Amino acid sequence: MKIDWDRRTCARRGHITYLPHEEHLRDKLRADTALGEAWRCLRCGDFALGTPHGSGPAADAPLVPRGKVLRDLFVLRFLAVERAVRGVFIVLAALGVWQFSNRKDAVRRFFDEYVAVLRPVARHFHYDLDHSPVVGTIQKTFGYRHSTLLLVAALLLAYALVEIVEGVGLWRAKRWAEYLTVVATAAFLPLEIYELTEKVSWLKIATLVINILAVLYIALTKRLFGLRGGREAFDEERHSASLLEVETSAGVPATAHNG
Repeated sequence: MKIDWDRRTCARRGHITYLPHEEHLRDKLRADTALGEAWRCLRCGDFALGTPHGSGPAADAPLVPRGKVLRDLFVLRFLAVERAVRGVFIVLAALGVWQFSNRKDAVRRFFDEYVAVLRPVARHFHYDLDHSPVVGTIQKTFGYRHSTLLLVAALLLAYALVEIVEGVGLWRAKRWAEYLTVVATAAFLPLEIYELTEKVSWLKIATLVINILAVLYIALTKRLFGLRGGREAFDEERHSASLLEVETSAGVPATAHNG
């Protein structure tokens, strides 16, 4: 079922009305009802009771996101939440590495005692803990130097900062955040592909597909790097999407404003 993004947004946030100085537009956007005057919403086109939220020349009417722009904003905010959540988990991982670097000897003793207790149980189920890949990987981390672990923690924090900044910027629909997301995500694609050559998993495949789609979607829909006309075409699209509502609602052809 097709989603009416305009009415869906107005239902959540309310209507946006505007009183243009031009009399012929004002008469078209205003209506008298038994409950008082009503003004046409610049987003959904419905009439809303009450005084308009703003006034001025029609050319200065607010650039209200509508239709496709609202859909794109919804997708961006979904990606923003995903980036922010990922950033929080990476921060927790960095804190874990930092704590581990300061208490490595204590953790090693606890781990050795834990393995010693579980070894007879594992042997009963015909599992050799001494040759377990998981146990071997954990034991290797005990050999890392303190400075190496601190460097890993610092890199994780830097990565988390990038993710959180991306999330905040995407939520606020900032163009610099869209560029940052595309560049940062694309930079890690070769690493994700390399990891698939080492070991294939559905999680890795899903992550790679989502990141590729995110890069293509943002770059194309937001016209980044000069694609599809670049920034100028993007601004024209937003401007026409908002001002066109004023003109069509008033019964004035769209070409009349441009000509």
